[in-house]
Amino acid sequence: MTRTYYWLGASLVLFSAFCFALKGIFIKLAFHYHIDAISLLTLRLGIALPIYLLFAVRLSVRDQSNNKKLTLRQWFWLGTLGITGYYIASFLNFEAFNYISAGLERILLFTYPTFVLIINAVFRKKKVTSLQFLALGLTYSGIILAFLENIDSAQQKDLWTGTFWVILSGIAYSLFLVGSDKVIPQVGAEKFTIYAMIAATVPTVLHCLAVNHLQIWHYPAEVYWIGLTMAILVTVLPTFAITEGIKRVGSSNASIIASIGPIFTIFLATSILDEVISWVQILGTLLVLLGVFLIGWKGNK
Repeated sequence: MTRTYYWLGASLVLFSAFCFALKGIFIKLAFHYHIDAISLLTLRLGIALPIYLLFAVRLSVRDQSNNKKLTLRQWFWLGTLGITGYYIASFLNFEAFNYISAGLERILLFTYPTFVLIINAVFRKKKVTSLQFLALGLTYSGIILAFLENIDSAQQKDLWTGTFWVILSGIAYSLFLVGSDKVIPQVGAEKFTIYAMIAATVPTVLHCLAVNHLQIWHYPAEVYWIGLTMAILVTVLPTFAITEGIKRVGSSNASIIASIGPIFTIFLATSILDEVISWVQILGTLLVLLGVFLIGWKGNK
């Protein structure tokens, strides 16, 4: 039973990593139809919203029967973290795809574990070990290799602008992870995911309303199929899968398993989007993954 329980959790984390890896592919495909980032994000979260609302109703009924209610402080942090991680970080990430390839975006986004390490060291006074310094060095060496290889690449529309958006997205997501590390044990992983996603939908819709008056219904049918697929396969299913996976294998083991994500993205980008990746980029990716692995392994130990 224990072995089955663990391997099912590992499989769920691997499944979620594959689903999240598809995100960049779908965004690139949708951008072929000249949809802007906030409209696509609104479609993604808007289509997913009814599913999360159904789960929220179920949780509300369960909480009433068990007399478990969240405090105002917990509601505040749920909303704040949801907006930070699922709206701000997502929008910045979507915007980056206007300028750089899906493969490079996924490599650059893996700066976020190092940001988490730095934030914890500065604000929580957590000591950075020599192994973690080595992990930081490996990660950034890999990112620099992949970055330099793309400076003159025809695949990048604007390398520096795209990199800027990805780094900002990584910082926002890091703040989300650091904050959620304290809130999830208080409210529960399932409840955190559901209410955080609902909270993120509100500013997303308001943003879209301010930018283009919610004029999101004039695109070709392919865009809405992409939006529906992203809502289910890149949003609802992986968020619940990663939550259950972390519960079964632990956050550190989950982070190690999920680090396979960039490999999935690079393979999909080369096979579906016809992006070209060199051996230097592959080497850079492996260095990044090794750095992330060491950070996760140390946490697990």
